[in-house]
Amino acid sequence: MGIVAIVGRPNVGKSTLFNRLAGRRQAIVDPVSGVTRDRHYGRTDWNGREFSIIDTGGYAEKSGDFFEEQIQQQVLIAIDQSDVVLFVVDVQTGITDYDEIVAEILRKSGKNVIVVVNKVDDGRSIYDTYAFHALGLGDPISISAISGSGTGDLLDKVLELLPEKKATEQEQQIPRLAIVGKPNVGKSSLVNALLDEERSIVTSLPGTTRDSIATHYNKFGYEFLLIDTAGLRKKSKTKEDLEFYASMRSIRAIEQSDVCIVMMDASLGIEAQDLNIFHLVWKNKKGCVVVINKWDLVEKDTNTQDAFEKVIRQRIAPFTDVPILFTSVIKKQRILHILKTASEVFESKSKRIPTSQLNEVMLPLIERTPPPATKGKYIKIKYITQLPTSSPSFAFFCNLPQYVKEPYKRFLENTLREHFDFHGVPIQIFMRKK
Repeated sequence: MGIVAIVGRPNVGKSTLFNRLAGRRQAIVDPVSGVTRDRHYGRTDWNGREFSIIDTGGYAEKSGDFFEEQIQQQVLIAIDQSDVVLFVVDVQTGITDYDEIVAEILRKSGKNVIVVVNKVDDGRSIYDTYAFHALGLGDPISISAISGSGTGDLLDKVLELLPEKKATEQEQQIPRLAIVGKPNVGKSSLVNALLDEERSIVTSLPGTTRDSIATHYNKFGYEFLLIDTAGLRKKSKTKEDLEFYASMRSIRAIEQSDVCIVMMDASLGIEAQDLNIFHLVWKNKKGCVVVINKWDLVEKDTNTQDAFEKVIRQRIAPFTDVPILFTSVIKKQRILHILKTASEVFESKSKRIPTSQLNEVMLPLIERTPPPATKGKYIKIKYITQLPTSSPSFAFFCNLPQYVKEPYKRFLENTLREHFDFHGVPIQIFMRKK
């Protein structure tokens, strides 16, 4: 899946464009505010191809002055991580000095860039867009982000530029395991502990993008493609830049993976950034294993681990059915248990339940605990089948699907988990008209 980054100076309409593009498919879009403080991340599709959108809106607005260095930092991060850059400019102001700075960086990058001339709200403004050819980045596309005019042509152009890399047969068969988390939680240490011993049996395979490398791991009876985000942070003077860079790395790794190892630092407890990364994993429908590293640094008594685990499950609710492991990577404690658990989660994610077995188990349970009646109408669920999706999804066919509320869907999900063991895997429930 490709990443499209929206860049440009403040007040040109970056966030409006993001909302316009992401809002096209509300069913699959999940803008996550707070992956870093001002950033937004969404998923959408156009003509059947799905891709991610990053909004860098407000990047330099926090400072009193708009420094050239800050513009450069924003654009460089976007260049490094995205497949296509949408460079948004304002038809009403024409080309400014700051636009020139951004354009120069983009020209040198060789990246796929589309100049998006925003606020073209009437026919007269269209003629003003020709001036933006002077940026030297190809033909500009004129749009009005507020009304949506021109966004269809823009998305057609995006699809032309997004790479279509297909995984090799070998890559398709091997589970893809991503190690994600905040900086300094021990991702590098875990990768080194897994790989350092027998380098001779490790072969590097090209990742889905030019920036991420999937390393073929085949030891101790486990075989994975390890997608490593460790040690890849960009040096920067500001914490915000680091957070943005790390979050884009995490998004890349999560989208390429089947199962994610979400690492947290035991000495810090679970923080907001940990939760953001966890929710990105869960909402991208990936298998998940939570690893609490540096457990050797925590003063413990007989109840410490249980209490710590209880706090984590409370914070990640309602997605609580995930394995939580306590390790010390530096001391190589329980490292193989991480691989064993990740392998089990992958098997759960890939599990297919025969339709006959599903109905045999679930229908009697549903009959004993039927959906609550709504407006005097009784809901009858007659048939269940698993859908052919990459993560477990189930269709429940009934007479009044619109009246089945979220609490009952959670009951169905929990019942499926209890009887078919989907530990560590998101489940989707769809109510369909019979």
